[in-house]
Amino acid sequence: MNVSQSDFRHAVLDPALPTPAGLADGQGRAAGKRFDVYRNNVAVSLSDALETAFPVIRKLVGDDFFRAMAGVYLRAHPPTSPLMMFYGEQMPAFLAGFAPAASLPYLPDMAHLELALRHAYHAPDATPIAADALAQFPPEALGDLRFSLAPALRLVASPYPVHGLWRANMAGEAQTKGGETVLITRPDLDPQMHVVPPASARFVVALQSDATLAGAADEAGDALDLGAILGLLLQQRAITEIKP
Repeated sequence: MNVSQSDFRHAVLDPALPTPAGLADGQGRAAGKRFDVYRNNVAVSLSDALETAFPVIRKLVGDDFFRAMAGVYLRAHPPTSPLMMFYGEQMPAFLAGFAPAASLPYLPDMAHLELALRHAYHAPDATPIAADALAQFPPEALGDLRFSLAPALRLVASPYPVHGLWRANMAGEAQTKGGETVLITRPDLDPQMHVVPPASARFVVALQSDATLAGAADEAGDALDLGAILGLLLQQRAITEIKP
C-alpha cells in the first residue's frame, strides 16, 4: 500500500497521529517504532533550527516554553524549503496569535528583527559606491539623484525597544525604553544594527521605492537629518549605485 506525501508529512509532524497505514521498513515489516524515532528526530531538528533562528526569543520566554511553542509552530508551519536557514518566516504572525505569549506583546516585533538579521546575513553581496561619489555631482543636481541600496539593508520599526531588548539579551547591556526603529546594514560579513529616527526610516523606504533624493527628503518630513542618514548609509557601504 502506498502512503501519500500528505499523510506522511502530517504524521511526521503530529505525534498524536498513528503511523501511516502501509508504511514498512526495508524488510517489509510495519515501521511503527522506526517511524516514531524518525518523527522525534524531525521535531528535534526543526526545534533546533528555530532556536538557532530566534535566540533572543528563546531567552525571553525560557527553554521549556520555547520548546513547547516550537512544537506548536512546526506542526502549523512545516518547512516549505530544504534550506533550514530560512525556516521560521511565519513566526511573527504566529506569535501575534499565540495566546500563551500574550503577556509579551513585543515578541512578534523581536521575531521580525531576528528574521531581518538573518535575511541581511544571507543577502547577496553588492559593491558600494566610492565614499566620494556624491562629490562628483554639482550641488544643484543632487536633489534629482536616485540611489540603489544594498540587498542586505533592512528596517524594523516597533513601538517596543526591540534593539535594546536584543542587546540586553545578547550582549548584557542595559535595556532601553520606548519604541525603536532599527536599520540593519551589512558592510562586511556580519549585519550591524543602528537605531535611527522614524524620519530617517521614512527616507530610506522612499529611496528603496526609487524616489529622488529630494523626493525622499520630502517623504521623510522636516524632522529629517539628511546629512546624518546619508553619512550612515555611506559609512555602512549601503549605497550601491547613483542614478542621475
